[in-house]
Amino acid sequence: MPVQVVSQNTVDTQRLGEQVGCLLKAGDIVCLYGELGTGKTVLTQGIARGLQVAPERAVRSPSFVLMHRYQGRIPVYHADLYRLDGPTDIADIGLREFLGGDGVAIIEWADKLEASLPGERLDITLAHQTEETRLITMTPQGMRYHQLLEQWQGQPTARGETHAPGDDELERASA
Repeated sequence: MPVQVVSQNTVDTQRLGEQVGCLLKAGDIVCLYGELGTGKTVLTQGIARGLQVAPERAVRSPSFVLMHRYQGRIPVYHADLYRLDGPTDIADIGLREFLGGDGVAIIEWADKLEASLPGERLDITLAHQTEETRLITMTPQGMRYHQLLEQWQGQPTARGETHAPGDDELERASA
């Protein structure tokens, strides 16, 4: 069952990514969907922080090289498929070796690989609500990711129970 949250700004989007990143383990696959400018790379920055990628290793869009590798508590493979012309196969771009392996694979513009994506993955769709706010929908594909979202929902910060002064909270979207 999909989980929806409303991000009020980039800080919220990064915070959500960090919360999810803390729960990821080697072999996990996160597929990101959304129009240009919805915050896929911002979310990836948060995921990398949750995976303990050093802050000085600034996560940026790998649009011109297809993929960046970052070292955190486990390797992070960040692919951005924006520049691909159309649907392709994972094997054709050399991405298969990074899926389900020793690290976490994060794939922006995953719709370009839809037909060849593994069945087990976490799909996250980002959509503009206003200029600043985003509706973020996390859809688990497979038991591992259902459990991951249940674990995320059990975190106090996901439920809005802990809140540092001045922080914005992620809001659950009305279903």
